[in-house]
Amino acid sequence: MASVKPLIVQSDKTVFLEVDSPAFEEARDTLCGFAELIKCPEHIHTYAISPLSLWNAASAGLTPDDVLEGLRRFSRYPIPENVETDIREYMGRYGRLVLERAGDQLVLRSPDPLLLDQIQRNKSTQPFIEDRWDERTLKVGGAYRGRLKQSLIKLGFPVQDLAGYVEGAPLVLSLSSTLESGTPFQMRDYQKAAVSAFYRGGSASGGSGVIVLPCGAGKTVIGLGVMAELKRKTLILVTNIVALRQWKREILEKTTLRETDVAEYSGERKELGPVTIATYQILTYRRQKSDEYPHLAVFEAEDWGLILYDEVHLLPAPVFRMTADIQARRRVGLTATLVREDGLETDVFSLIGPKCFDIPWKALEKQGWIAQAECHEIRVPLPLEQRREYVMSPLRAQYRIASENPLKLDVLESLLERHKDNRVLIIGQYLKQLKIVSGAFHIPLITGQTPNQEREKLYEQFRQGEINRLVVSKVANFAVDLPEANVAIQISGTFGSRQEEAQRLGRILRPKSDGQIAMFYSVITRDSSEGEFAQKRQRFLTEQGYSYQIQTMEEVINAIPDALTSRTG
Repeated sequence: MASVKPLIVQSDKTVFLEVDSPAFEEARDTLCGFAELIKCPEHIHTYAISPLSLWNAASAGLTPDDVLEGLRRFSRYPIPENVETDIREYMGRYGRLVLERAGDQLVLRSPDPLLLDQIQRNKSTQPFIEDRWDERTLKVGGAYRGRLKQSLIKLGFPVQDLAGYVEGAPLVLSLSSTLESGTPFQMRDYQKAAVSAFYRGGSASGGSGVIVLPCGAGKTVIGLGVMAELKRKTLILVTNIVALRQWKREILEKTTLRETDVAEYSGERKELGPVTIATYQILTYRRQKSDEYPHLAVFEAEDWGLILYDEVHLLPAPVFRMTADIQARRRVGLTATLVREDGLETDVFSLIGPKCFDIPWKALEKQGWIAQAECHEIRVPLPLEQRREYVMSPLRAQYRIASENPLKLDVLESLLERHKDNRVLIIGQYLKQLKIVSGAFHIPLITGQTPNQEREKLYEQFRQGEINRLVVSKVANFAVDLPEANVAIQISGTFGSRQEEAQRLGRILRPKSDGQIAMFYSVITRDSSEGEFAQKRQRFLTEQGYSYQIQTMEEVINAIPDALTSRTG
């Protein structure tokens, strides 16, 4: 007897996926191409088919027939008629509006004259339109390329941008064939595929977009590959000074560029060069809220051929404004997840570009490019005294009380004993809690207040095996290169942040020299708002094929009966 198909497609475009089905993984991988995971309890996962998910699918080359075939293949019941209609309608909108060049003029074309009438009359788009050339063509102000795209996607009409790019100043570089250590170096096949998907042979259909890959899969190498393909003056925007220095090391190690070719623009130094690496913080710096952003003008004046956005899911809103004004430059975003907690995914789509390359985390795991990982959620009761305080407190305070549950220390002690020979990262949200952990177990602590020089020293000691444990705040959510870390213990986090969960697991996904499995523990307070947020946090990773083994505090502690003997103070 044939197994029951695992999908149920609802008329509101939600899709239920049965986890226990033999076809679960195949159906999940199909859904990821055009739907978004929104709930992931143990047995039934819920996906939503949204306009943005369909536009990303369309930009990747999927057709409405491809999407519907995927749904029919796994759906237990017929697809509701309105769902089929909406899929064809929304995907059909991608490409109905095309930005092109007509000589020196920027024009918006459409086969639908009435749609252009609507755009010409709409208050949000009217300021960007200079003239009507004919019934299928509008003349657009050259400086408004990005703002028009931003406005149109909010109206439900994404623009296919084929207006091309300025080339920017030339840059002589190529990838190295050998590293300083003498190890041969070349890009992996999927890294080459990502560069190709972005560049598209130099055509107008390429040159802007987002590449989505898990942490540890070599996103930096892909960025270097794009730079080597274009050979143009490049601006690299990164999350912090640690990431800046890592990018610089990678560039000098894996390309033919020299130290004098790579400039740093940060709070510590303000240099410009053929390749300039800048932090998001310096771009968004201003003394008062009423002031202009002084550094944005510096960058806008340069002849860039490529702007690279690292961790694009963290792109600050002011940088979106800069990006809207530099649409004539090629742009590539790198990220482990397109999820943004502020809901600005459409701005990433319209201003950086659509998703141009994505590969499931589990696919790279099977190929051995990232480490195999186990995820555990450990549920801890709240002591009676804290429980009383929790019940009487407002919602935000409740989350903090649950996050700082003192019984988490007992679980932590057991886990540290279990993994005494591993490289362990303990990650949390609240500094008070992290200081207690650091003091109780005599483990070095890194926070946003730790001087960069001290951070780098501790990271290097960890890499070299001089220390095998670190307590880190959310500074470790991104841009921390610790390849031999193989255990991460999350004791608190930022509410229901899916991208933070992905970033934290990503800290331990570099392939291990000894082939060890990476272990990810999330310690949460049972029957609390922290538990509710934990479900939200896990959505993205569940979508990628990871499941969380649920354990109680008692199960963890009893697994090592003698664990609770070493902690002091």
